[in-house]
Amino acid sequence: MTRRLLLVVVSLLALSACRLDVTVDVDMEPDGTGIVTLAALADADLVDRVPDLVDDLRLDDAVANGWTVDGPVEASDGALSITLRHGFSSAEELANVLNSIGPPLLDMQAARTEGVDGQTTNAITGRMELEGGYEAFADDALLEAVGGLPFADEFAASGATPSESMSFTFRVSLPGELVSAETGTEVGDGVIERVAPLDGSSVDLLTSTVQRPASEGGDWARPLSTVALVALVVWLVLATGFIAFVAIARSNKRRRREQALRNLR
Repeated sequence: MTRRLLLVVVSLLALSACRLDVTVDVDMEPDGTGIVTLAALADADLVDRVPDLVDDLRLDDAVANGWTVDGPVEASDGALSITLRHGFSSAEELANVLNSIGPPLLDMQAARTEGVDGQTTNAITGRMELEGGYEAFADDALLEAVGGLPFADEFAASGATPSESMSFTFRVSLPGELVSAETGTEVGDGVIERVAPLDGSSVDLLTSTVQRPASEGGDWARPLSTVALVALVVWLVLATGFIAFVAIARSNKRRRREQALRNLR
């Protein structure tokens, strides 16, 4: 579905010496639900050279498989963008959505595990790898149907490579404290970014976080609360003592005044 969409667009790019930038964002909420967003941006050269690009995009399969489509939208500089979104309600569904995108995302898995201590661990694993160049974007059914990679001769003649024609960025935002993301770069508040090499090499996508119970996050405040309570008790004792001292002093002063008046009589 999405894989064939990428093949069509990348084919046009390679044959017209233009460029496509694809970004996939995974955004998970604290309850484990979330959304996957795939955004593709074709430069103005591609739009100029392939005026029927918009009409050639067939997204019925994507919509039928739960994706919502926004665009294509033309920017002021002539570039064309399209955004696809798919929600998920579990780690299993997230893995299925990511695997439906296809290369360079491979062997994608997701997990959300609740521990006995109240902690929740979130993890995404897999790899980014583009084996076989442009042919990786075509599924087995398509290759069998047409007897090979569409535009194979044209690809060979152009000499273009995927790394020259496109970029693929994968970003992940999981709730909780970051535990592992060795190959990624933090580009925002908990957002881990990786860029696919597209040259046959592989990038590991392991990203994991841990959500701790709210009480654990407040452990540091307990000593301060105790100190504040002790200070309050001390203040109350001192205030009570001071009030008693003032009351006794006034009483003694009144008695002395009354005694002095009696002596004058």
